[in-house]
Order: sequence, then C-alpha cells, then structure tokens
Amino acid sequence: MIPSQAFTNISFFQPQSFLMTGIPGLESIHGWISIPFSFMYTVALTGNCLILLAVRRTHSLHQPMYYFLSMLALSDVGLSLSTLPSTLAVLWFDYRSIDFSACLIQMFFLHSFSVVESSVLLAMSFDRFVAISNPLRYASVLTNNVIIRIGVAIVARATLSLFPVPFLLKRLNYCPGKTLLSHSFCFHADVMKLACADITVNILYGLYVVLSTVGVDSLLIVMSYSLILYTVMGLASPRERIRTLNTCVSHILAVLVFYIPVIGVSMIHRFGKHLPHLVHSLVAYVYLVVPPVLNPIIYSVKSKPIRGAMFRVLRGKDST
Repeated sequence: MIPSQAFTNISFFQPQSFLMTGIPGLESIHGWISIPFSFMYTVALTGNCLILLAVRRTHSLHQPMYYFLSMLALSDVGLSLSTLPSTLAVLWFDYRSIDFSACLIQMFFLHSFSVVESSVLLAMSFDRFVAISNPLRYASVLTNNVIIRIGVAIVARATLSLFPVPFLLKRLNYCPGKTLLSHSFCFHADVMKLACADITVNILYGLYVVLSTVGVDSLLIVMSYSLILYTVMGLASPRERIRTLNTCVSHILAVLVFYIPVIGVSMIHRFGKHLPHLVHSLVAYVYLVVPPVLNPIIYSVKSKPIRGAMFRVLRGKDST
C-alpha cells in the first residue's frame, strides 16, 4: 500500500486492482445466496448447451429459425461465462479483488455478448417477418450463406462497437482511494465513475454504443412486429391469424426478457442514484443472469421440435 502522502507526486494513477461487491447489506449470508446463483448459472449453461446440441444433431432443425436460436443460446452461454467466475468467487470465497486489466477484459466481453444478444433478437424478428409476410420465398431469402453473413456481421458489430471502450478507460487517471465497484463484475458505467478525470468522452461514447446497438435494434424489432401484425390482420381466417401469431410468442417473450431488464438498468444508472445500492445490484443481476436462464425454458416449453430434440439429446438417442 502506497502512503497517502506519496500521491501528491503522482500525476497519473491506475489501480492494480478493483474491489468487487456482492449483494450490499447481505454479506453475512453470501454463502446461502450463492446457492440460487449457482443453480441459475447451472440451468443457464445446461439449457443453452442442450439447445446447441439439439440443433446440431437434429437434421430437421437445420432451418434459419433454429440457426438463429443457436446464436441466441451461444450468446447466453458467453454472457453467463463472463460473470460466473467473479460472481461465484465473491459469493463462495469472499474473493473480491479483480486485476485492472482483467476487469477491462471482463467488461468488454460482458457488454459485447449483450450487444450480440440484442442483434440476434433483431435477426430473429427479421426471420419471423420473412416467414410470415413472404413464406414462399423464405428458404430462398434466408439461405445458409445469408445466415453465416448475418452471424459474422453480428460479431463484427459487437466487437467494433466495444473495442474502443477498454482503451478509453485505460487512458483515465483514477483516484487512489476509489477502487470499490458496485457489483461482482465490471460494468462500463461503474468503472468510469472511479476516475479522477473528465469522463465526458466515455459518457458520450457509451451513450452512442447503447443507442446505435440496443436502441436501434429495439426500434427495428418494433417495426418488424408492426409489419407482421399488419400482414396477420390481412388473413381472412381468425384461426389462421392465431396460428401465425403463435409462431412469434417464443421470440416476443425472449425480447421482453432481454429488453425489460436493459431498460431497468439504464433508467436506474441515470435516474436512480437516490435508490439503495441493493436495488442497483439486484437489477444488474436480473439483467445479466435471468435472460440466459429463461430463454432455454421459453423455447423448450413453446417449441415442440426443440423440446423433443432436447429430450433425445438427454436420452442419448440419435436425432434425425
């Protein structure tokens, strides 16, 4: 530990590490809290890996809709693995220290997988729009090459959007006495507040990334469903309308599960400074942990082909 007097001669300071926080005010029962967290991480990783195996091994699921579902499952696995080590280290072993560089790497992957998930949900809405509005051209529009290009574009978009963020944080001068993070993982907004420097560039770039990715995606998803609803309302048979809309239920639920917590986190970070730290912490955990847990459940319940393929994987039977 450097004596406080020495800081007067230091013009630029970066901490070697940050201190993470578990559940504020509930530190004494972190051991018990780790049980549901461990269960949720297990469900998230197991469920999403089952979806990936089911789609890979079942030839009848080699269709655009299920390829996009595989992308969603892969992003959920990445999102879970981004926060799992540090969160369980804090809850299980009270190991709260995270290296400065490791924090920036974790933050990059955490936010990148969030952008990937948002982009995949947008691609899935496009898939539903094409399938409903122009079913005869569905196979010719969403070919394997097109899906591969969409996947590459999604990864490139997330990588290029988030790549400058760690470097923008690394250039900042930090306060020697401020190393306490608000969560058991590294958020961009959380880390930059520890700096003793002008963070205007970081705020503006962070806002740009949010608006150009999650903001644009949410608007395009709403637009897609507006066009889908217009197409469905043009169908003569009420039964056909219900049947068509029912093919979108799983995706709509996945969109709500992802975007409602995103909106909650954004609102609390900007307008909820007066709220207890416990509320900030819980909303952040809901945003990062709940979607990867619920998405496999939603699709296994609502999609009979996925459910059947997952059961065949569990039983070790060959899929067709």
